[in-house]
Amino acid sequence: MTDGSPQQHQATHSRKDARWRIPIALIVSLFFLWGVANNLNDVLIAQFRKAFDLQDWQSGLVQSAFYLGYFFCAMPAALFARRYGYKAAIVLGLALYGVGALLFYPAAELRAYSAFLGALFVIASGLAFLETSANPLMTVLGDPAGAERRLNLAQAFNPLGAITGVLVGREFILSGVEYTPEQLAALDPAALARFRDTEAMAAQSSYLVLGLLVLLWAAVVFAVRFPKLVDGPEEDTGDAPPVEGGFRRLLRYRHFLFGVGAQFFYVGAQVGVWSFLIRYAQHAVPGTGEKTAAAYLTLSLVAFMVGRFAGTALMGRVAAERLMGLFAAANVLLCLVGAFGGGWLGLGAMIATSFFMSIMFPTIFALSLRGLGPLTKLGSSWQVMAIIGGAAVPVAMGRVSDMASIAVAMVVPAACFAVVGAFSLVGRHAPAGENGTRLKAVATH
Repeated sequence: MTDGSPQQHQATHSRKDARWRIPIALIVSLFFLWGVANNLNDVLIAQFRKAFDLQDWQSGLVQSAFYLGYFFCAMPAALFARRYGYKAAIVLGLALYGVGALLFYPAAELRAYSAFLGALFVIASGLAFLETSANPLMTVLGDPAGAERRLNLAQAFNPLGAITGVLVGREFILSGVEYTPEQLAALDPAALARFRDTEAMAAQSSYLVLGLLVLLWAAVVFAVRFPKLVDGPEEDTGDAPPVEGGFRRLLRYRHFLFGVGAQFFYVGAQVGVWSFLIRYAQHAVPGTGEKTAAAYLTLSLVAFMVGRFAGTALMGRVAAERLMGLFAAANVLLCLVGAFGGGWLGLGAMIATSFFMSIMFPTIFALSLRGLGPLTKLGSSWQVMAIIGGAAVPVAMGRVSDMASIAVAMVVPAACFAVVGAFSLVGRHAPAGENGTRLKAVATH
């Protein structure tokens, strides 16, 4: 058998696949883990609104604190991964995630809304390290022409975590005890204080268990041997630019910058819709209890998961950017139905938006990184920083809700999805990338 025989090439390929099997499984698990944290927030918004007597815009600060963690830590995460490798960034991210969850214990003891917001900031700081590492890693593992589809497949495990988070919140955090403003006013001060304290303590045990499990998972990742691509500093090939020069070069890519903006508005729309879906259900269908409304949120996440798998399959036949454009147009219409239709029709429309959201984050992410070559890691950090949209849009929706109604607030995500649709129109026209290539550099980075 000669060195260049097909049999030897096949054997080498099989060894490479075996070497990657456990690391890839661990990387994919991260998509599940940050789905749990992200969608527990949707339950916390409803819970803290009761526990701390908040207006809609104040409860939206849950998402603001959370996504500020992403914004401030995405760039340090990219630089850390560049210096120490993907694996080290993942372990640090899991450690921050676990510590942030454990901070819910003292926050509950203090009965302080600000302490809960601080704990959420720490959790999100850890998730910034995870997303900055895991998302680009899935785009570089394999044929660059399939990057969008591969990332969509990995992201398909994210809604499983999201559903788990909502179910945990529904069963172990939401008490089902709800008072009208008149009933609250009729309570004596001692009874009202007991009610607020009980609701503030509700999240303590769930986050304690979550924190311990995440720290255990960090130990597992640390113990597993990863291939050099993710278990060490970035090799100096002569192509990777200095950080400052890299940032300046990224500014020349208008397609990439448009993608960052589209990601900002997409994440804002997704977070806003899910954050206020419980509230919307109770407004659209009077008499709906919080646990029933949380079940509608779970149904929405199931639709999201189905859409992720369906979208990944459809990308085998339809260009990713074209499919995303169709999905964005559908969501603009559905949000307008939610805003002005109301009732069961509006609720059904808002649940259906999740199906069409499903492919947007990974598709925007992968399309934006096309052709960046050695700028890929820095570019991915900008994409993760764009998640700050999840901090801004829910607060804007809360303001509209307080001035008009939670239904009318759905015009805000409608506008956000319109931006995503506009980006999809130019997605097929990404310019040639670094070194004159459009896609090859992404795979060889």
